[in-house]
Amino acid sequence: MCLAPTASSKPTKSGGGKQKKWSKGRQKEKVNNTVIFDQDTYDKLLTKVPKYKQITPSVLSERLRINGSLARRAIKDLMERGLIRMVSIQSSQQIFTRATNTATSHVNIQLYFIVE
Repeated sequence: MCLAPTASSKPTKSGGGKQKKWSKGRQKEKVNNTVIFDQDTYDKLLTKVPKYKQITPSVLSERLRINGSLARRAIKDLMERGLIRMVSIQSSQQIFTRATNTATSHVNIQLYFIVE
């Protein structure tokens, strides 16, 4: 014999509150980054970027309004010129910083200790 489920075995609606209202979907605004350097952006790349403390492709893309592949090529160009140096590289993230003359800073520290 097969028994029919009774009313008490059915799942009941708990709460009795209102249904959840879904918020309007927000869309990310489309960025219009350039894919080739114009003269102003290239001059800014050579003058201002080597003074940044942290240089990554995403930083260049955001500040100079260039796309990611152009930012990676710009970093490679600055590395070849000796204007920036590598701090860390992983599979997906490259971090660079401004190239400082570390040899002279060590000399200044050693001279400071010699004077005292």
